[in-house]
Amino acid sequence: MLIVAALLFAIAAVGGLAMAYIHFKQGRNPPGAVAALHGILAATALLTLIWAVIQSGATSAVAWALGLFVAAALGGLFLASYHVRGQRLPSPVVVIHALVAVAAFLLLLAGITAV
Repeated sequence: MLIVAALLFAIAAVGGLAMAYIHFKQGRNPPGAVAALHGILAATALLTLIWAVIQSGATSAVAWALGLFVAAALGGLFLASYHVRGQRLPSPVVVIHALVAVAAFLLLLAGITAV
């Protein structure tokens, strides 16, 4: 289940990279469909990770990854609120959201390889 969660997070990250490109290079908010797909994939990955931790327990790295992914999800919901209101996404929050998600992903990979 941890590998499934990691794969889903990786796919969601591709959408995140595309949205970051649109935000920083094109100077506009990404399309709503891309943002929604990114959020749905990330939420599915997060639920899969939670289920895996409940079923089999977690190493320290996986537990930290879970906590950071929850923080990234909260940041994503904050960004979605700007998107829904039609306001430009705040660039510092976009960067923090991405950095937290990348750190969480790396910890998840470390936890998977430690098992």
